[in-house]
Amino acid sequence: MHNAGPKDCANPLIKKLASFVDLAEDDVAALHALCTNQRMLEAGHSLIEEGDRPENVFLLLEGWAYRYKHVEDGNRQIVAYLIPGDLCDIHIFILKAMDHGIALLSEARVAAIPKHQMTALLRDRPNVAQALFWATLVDEATLREWLLNMGRRDAFERIAHLFCEMWLRLSQVGLVSDAHQFSLPVTQEQLGDTVGLTSVHVNRVLQRMRDRKSTRLN
Repeated sequence: MHNAGPKDCANPLIKKLASFVDLAEDDVAALHALCTNQRMLEAGHSLIEEGDRPENVFLLLEGWAYRYKHVEDGNRQIVAYLIPGDLCDIHIFILKAMDHGIALLSEARVAAIPKHQMTALLRDRPNVAQALFWATLVDEATLREWLLNMGRRDAFERIAHLFCEMWLRLSQVGLVSDAHQFSLPVTQEQLGDTVGLTSVHVNRVLQRMRDRKSTRLN
């Protein structure tokens, strides 16, 4: 783990928000300023745990994270994935206690943004605030698709929809290759915790996907 200065920061949040609005130079500078306090953290590190009272907003610059909740029997439900350019809730410090946890799926570079800096950004940069509001609406639409996944789609459709969603989100921040491929640092067990299936069932679905791809190529 080490600290890094803003010059070291490639800020994918800028690319993400620029897909919603035209950002002025001052907007870009303000978004770069969010990266002053950044660290490299190991996979599995817990950014926030359920019950914590958050003091900072976290910006993911590199790597993947996930939101999760535990149930009484110890099982876990993953309720969202976070990729470079994602903020862990712009108003998170309003909460007295977190109702879910956020942990890293992979090694990640994370910037911690103090409450006063985020408040000032939303107050003083209306263009950025509007883009963040639209990004929040997209997140809410994504959550509705996840609810539909769990309630109405079959196992194959759940996983296929998730892969398509991640491709679109990663494309927005330039993390899909020219061959339309991307890295997915998720185990079959984690996929199961995401779509409500056992890892055995996930394995069978992935094999069906491979078989269908092979059939098309032949």
